[in-house]
Amino acid sequence: MTTTEIPTLTGEKADLLATLAQHRFLFRHTVQGLTDEQAALTPTASELCLGGLIKHVAYGERNWITFVLEGTSAMEFTEEAFAEHANSFRMLPGETLEGLLAEYERIAERTEAVVAALPSLDLSHPLPEAPWFTEEAWSARRVLTHVIAETAQHAGHADILRETIDGQKTMG
Repeated sequence: MTTTEIPTLTGEKADLLATLAQHRFLFRHTVQGLTDEQAALTPTASELCLGGLIKHVAYGERNWITFVLEGTSAMEFTEEAFAEHANSFRMLPGETLEGLLAEYERIAERTEAVVAALPSLDLSHPLPEAPWFTEEAWSARRVLTHVIAETAQHAGHADILRETIDGQKTMG
């Protein structure tokens, strides 16, 4: 499902989803034509790889949209949660770029369906206590703007990695 397949959405929801869809498109374009081996390369001083970035952005979007639906309970800080977060930056044995992109697409479809069904983007939940959260609560609107920012930020990093691997640029 893409925002164009949700014709009844207008206004703020449509604008936010269209912006997110554009950044997802550019991000996915960055990895176009890569092999699994290339997607797993770490060609810079960073420990990140392109496949890991796709996986991490999908993981983050999934978790934030679960937060919109369930609130703070979706963000429990357990050892398992920290391990899953750490692994979200890596392509693990058996993972493929094709599989990571397919999962990212499923998560995108879920995001669009959840946002379309929300009665209001003002829906808000308290954030869990953590030193990196300075606010007490986030609305669904704030979550979507955060997901857009994270997608754009990691897409920029992906551009650098891709250009280092084979010279391809997403734009330009």
